[in-house]
Amino acid sequence: MGQRKASKDGDRKVGRRALLIGGTAAAVGSAVLARDELARLWWRVPGVEKPRKEGEVDYADARWVAASDANWRRADRPDDYGIDMVIIHVTQGSFDSAVKVFQDPEHGAAAHYIVRKDGHVTQMIRELDVAYHAGNRDYNERSIGIEHEGFVDRPQDLTDEMYEASARLTARICARYDIPVDREHIIGHVEVPGTDHTDPGEHWDWDRYMKLVRAAHTAPA
Repeated sequence: MGQRKASKDGDRKVGRRALLIGGTAAAVGSAVLARDELARLWWRVPGVEKPRKEGEVDYADARWVAASDANWRRADRPDDYGIDMVIIHVTQGSFDSAVKVFQDPEHGAAAHYIVRKDGHVTQMIRELDVAYHAGNRDYNERSIGIEHEGFVDRPQDLTDEMYEASARLTARICARYDIPVDREHIIGHVEVPGTDHTDPGEHWDWDRYMKLVRAAHTAPA
């Protein structure tokens, strides 16, 4: 009984102290959150936003085709959200069908890039903006999404031209944002927490792809 009473008294004392510390921490935490939120929103002040030009691309070999603005969110990355990841997708359809759905405001999703079977690269969302491609808000805010034309159960869709063009694109993204070229930072959609997607699928050759990305990353720009 004595031990139990001492324990109760100790809990009460700790509780009072914790309340005081907790209140202070909550105030400090709120201030930090407010500061971080202001840092993320400052660019929305008129005259502060980074210059944007219609049709401008972030990757020189890409062609611009705009996605519906309902499928992405305006941002100022990496100043407001750091970019530390590339997420690999497969479209489960043709290139044309992927472009069409990304331009559909009812679709609710789109990736930054689509790589066609012949290696052609289309950019549909600027890298500084947040694309709705991963099905996870945190991963959307910190990543670039790359779609690849084809179906996960058709290995013949994953052509040499596609692998090579995509690897060059990923290498340039990694260089631009100082992203490590490894499988912790270059992942498949299936690896995003909470997703119900399986792409890029079992036929996506990760060993081959990562070798190509590393080679492109170390090659002269």
